[in-house]
Amino acid sequence: MKKYTLLCVGLCAAMAFTSCKSSESAYKKAYEKAKQYDTAQQASQQQDETAVVAPVEAKPANDTRVVDNLDNVSVRQENVSLISGTGLKAFSVIVGSFSVRANADGLQQRLRDAGYDAQIVKNESNNMFRVVASTFSDKLGAVNSRDQLRATYPDAWLLYNAQ
Repeated sequence: MKKYTLLCVGLCAAMAFTSCKSSESAYKKAYEKAKQYDTAQQASQQQDETAVVAPVEAKPANDTRVVDNLDNVSVRQENVSLISGTGLKAFSVIVGSFSVRANADGLQQRLRDAGYDAQIVKNESNNMFRVVASTFSDKLGAVNSRDQLRATYPDAWLLYNAQ
């Protein structure tokens, strides 16, 4: 009985080792694929070496223009009407938008307690109450105010009153 068990184990081991042999064709396919990739790389390098490069045109330093970065500041344009406050100018800094008037009143009071001339405006098209922390006639003042307010209100943004 031990001989038959030992013979069966030996046959199983022999079959296991011979069935796991990798075929030569698999190695050949991988080699051919790598060789094709190498030839393609060499051909593209040869094309790159023959490319013509245009000469760089030098300009004196005094011809360089400095572009003011304020033009890249995004400003949202909406038609709004004043609900509470002293009046709007062209550019306003919005620190909160609410669909419920009571929430806008609460933020307006907190801003007034902090020393801001806070106002509430309403956008009729989407039925939102906007809380204005400060309002300016020029864009530069509005941008500076928005940047200061973002320390407390990180979602502050600029509104251009379309009316």
